[in-house]
Amino acid sequence: MSEHDTGPAAEQDRRARQTRHSTGGDPAEQEARQEDGAQVSTGSETAGAPEAAIPELVIISGMSGAGRSTAAKCLEDLGWFVVDNLPPALIPTMVELGARSQGNVARIAVVVDVRGRRFFDNLRESLSDLDSRSVTRRIVFLESSDDALVRRFEGVRRPHPLQGDGRIVDGIAAERELLRELRGDADLVIDTSSLNVHELRAKMDAQFAGDEEPELRATVMSFGFKYGLPVDADLVVDMRFLPNPHWVPELRPFTGLNEEVAAFVLNQPGAKEFLDRYAELLQLVAAGYRREGKRYVTIAVGCTGGKHRSVAMSEKLAARLAAEGVETVVVHRDMGRE
Repeated sequence: MSEHDTGPAAEQDRRARQTRHSTGGDPAEQEARQEDGAQVSTGSETAGAPEAAIPELVIISGMSGAGRSTAAKCLEDLGWFVVDNLPPALIPTMVELGARSQGNVARIAVVVDVRGRRFFDNLRESLSDLDSRSVTRRIVFLESSDDALVRRFEGVRRPHPLQGDGRIVDGIAAERELLRELRGDADLVIDTSSLNVHELRAKMDAQFAGDEEPELRATVMSFGFKYGLPVDADLVVDMRFLPNPHWVPELRPFTGLNEEVAAFVLNQPGAKEFLDRYAELLQLVAAGYRREGKRYVTIAVGCTGGKHRSVAMSEKLAARLAAEGVETVVVHRDMGRE
């Protein structure tokens, strides 16, 4: 064994390891299901974020069912700090908190809609306050035709938030009137009547991602088939075509993180060819995911128990993806369960 491997006890210290390799439908269906109430989420930090003390602000508004949630999630994936259904009167406070974050919150997106109509009248006052502070702000307004909105609400069997005891079209008409002035002030109006989720994401990327290609992040997860398939896997591959180190007594106690176990697995006939061809296939798949606006992919690599072959191959595959510019995380789901 390697001088750094002192037996199963040494392996135990590494079993919980999660290794990071890093380099350098319809938009309204998700929205109509969203529950009321403020929700806060953060995207990942993005290189090249504005260094100004006062955060950049985007206000997302528009018709219910037009895709506000999809637009907000797109900005979240681009690294924006996203707050959903924040009362408009609190927007200046949110910007002030961002300014105190020492650059950690450089870009804020706030979703404003008629669910909080009790506070909606405060929006004009808040916008004036922001302008007096020279805050860089933009208003993105999501629009859609009445016919499209009716189809979307009927498709998810949810009432329009303003329809009350009336019909969906009554709620749509009331909302249009409430938002008429805000729509006129919008810096960007996106009509989603004929757009799907991916097309809306593409439009948001074109406005807010700059010249950078949308980033794809991959999780490579080793697992054991005897413990079941990972429920969140996008792609699954089976390493049981390779000899099992479990049947080699001197290798059995260790995992695929061990250098000699990894060498045993990766030097088997077909292992290198598999790695090369699968990595090439993943390049093709990744390009398609980017075109479709998919930002995250989970690649599950399985063997019998998730201890030897899948672990070694996951580490090697993740390193290959990282070398090709994909931000990659390795998770060994079942290592240590035996």
